[in-house]
Amino acid sequence: MADASEYTHLAHRGTPPPAGVAQDAQRAEASVDITLPIELRFAATHYDNLEVRVDPALRTLWYFMNPVEAPSYTPGLLADLSRLRGQIQSLFDRADDGLPLLYLVNGSKMPKIFNLGGDLGYFAQHIRSRDREGLRRYALDCVDLVYSSSMSLDLPIVLISLVQGDALGGGFEAAMASDLIIAEKSTKFGLPEILFNLFPGMGAYSFLSRRLDPTRATKMIMGGQIYSADDLFEMGLVDLVVEDGQGEAAVREFITRHSRKHMIYRTLREVKRRVNPLTHQELIDVVDLWVEAAMQLEDADLRKIDRLRLAQTKRLEAGRVAGAR
Repeated sequence: MADASEYTHLAHRGTPPPAGVAQDAQRAEASVDITLPIELRFAATHYDNLEVRVDPALRTLWYFMNPVEAPSYTPGLLADLSRLRGQIQSLFDRADDGLPLLYLVNGSKMPKIFNLGGDLGYFAQHIRSRDREGLRRYALDCVDLVYSSSMSLDLPIVLISLVQGDALGGGFEAAMASDLIIAEKSTKFGLPEILFNLFPGMGAYSFLSRRLDPTRATKMIMGGQIYSADDLFEMGLVDLVVEDGQGEAAVREFITRHSRKHMIYRTLREVKRRVNPLTHQELIDVVDLWVEAAMQLEDADLRKIDRLRLAQTKRLEAGRVAGAR
């Protein structure tokens, strides 16, 4: 049976997922004892591709990506992220008083990698098999993720991306969808899709053209340049740069120092959304253009994708071996 990530996009269109997927989600929700303290409630939920913990004192939920197959947004990681968002929204639905969470922090457990973007193996497989709809379905799951983040899950929380490793392609897009980016000094950011004759189709232009301007957005996408955290801080895309190894401490310090300003951050965010709104339909329209471009890739482009995917996998494996020593 297909996993829930394949049907995430249907919910945004008012279409229920197939019964099996809905029942699986209900069973997962029912398996969590809602009488438990919030930190134990999330600890009791197993995710294959995420590590989740709650700091009740700071009313902060931390989740760290750790996909088992590749250092990218694999279908498995997308499914786990969809489940986590559902559990967070359910928590707010059942809250009797006050806000159970104020902050949601997105990080990574992959050594020196935040996320390297779209699942290149999945791309190549579906392009070669001419499975246009399968590729589009995956891309819609990705934009549903970034759109949900850009809207703060429709909840009164602040989203922080803690970037302690390279954020490329979709990883960069996902970070830009959050309210704040805190990055360690050695991290790199970039949109390398131009290397295989494609463009980043899951929100890059939408976010960059709003945070910068259309001219610089186009330049970044067409140039394929890799940027340092300091570079993006100077451009206003990263909010805070800290020394390597100090990322989590910096997030906790930021939350502690700015806890009284939580409402101001949320209000200014709503102002920004009204002045320069981003719609879900805009992201879907760009996805359709991206799918058309992807289906036109030639064999030489697909071989480049294969080599990049292999290099990514080797990098992840080497990092995990080094971290285990």
